Amino acid sequence: MRILVVEDEETIADVIATKLRREKYEVDTCFDGEDGLYNALSNIYDLIILDIMLPKINGFDILKEIKENDINAKVIMLTAKSELEDKLKGFNTGADDYVTKPFHIEELIARVNVQIRNKGNNKLKDILEYSDLALNIRTSILTCKNTNETITIPYREFLLLEYFMNNKEQIVSKEQIYDKVWGIDTDYESNNLEAYLSFLRKKIKIIGSKVNIKSVRNLGYKMEE
Repeated sequence: MRILVVEDEETIADVIATKLRREKYEVDTCFDGEDGLYNALSNIYDLIILDIMLPKINGFDILKEIKENDINAKVIMLTAKSELEDKLKGFNTGADDYVTKPFHIEELIARVNVQIRNKGNNKLKDILEYSDLALNIRTSILTCKNTNETITIPYREFLLLEYFMNNKEQIVSKEQIYDKVWGIDTDYESNNLEAYLSFLRKKIKIIGSKVNIKSVRNLGYKMEE
């Protein structure tokens, strides 16, 4: 799961990002509204934490653009403004939640988890399953249900496997994978992805699973039995 934090106070943004990463979320940060809008419109984020008082473009205008472009992300407004009128404006524009500064970081994380769990029609579970595989997203342990063999998946491979399991039996391009797993500003080399896929395939094979991540010529990759 990838989250975008748009907050002009860099210290606050860094605190939020650090805590979210400890919760196993991938996090990108922006410190002004222009960069925030550019990143938000990429549509690679599951949730956006959006400050209202931002340089260049304010949070309300960013939220309006997000909704007009049918961006599939939950939005939590984060601001020093506590007046009812501002909260109503945020909700009426399409915000999913509203947190007023100063705030307790644990409360913000709890609100993030609630929104992620309620995202779309898919409930966030501690276990992701596909075919004979079960991935515990809290412990990063991958289990083959047929053999009962387990293996711990390192961080970047975990994010890659989570993405494939959330898009099982769908072809995903290299660009989609890099945007979602590494972030849109990543300067990547294609052989870097191939190396991680090789590591992941070996681990899946080690525990005796029949699942494979197949290369689809000129298109990308597909997880299938």
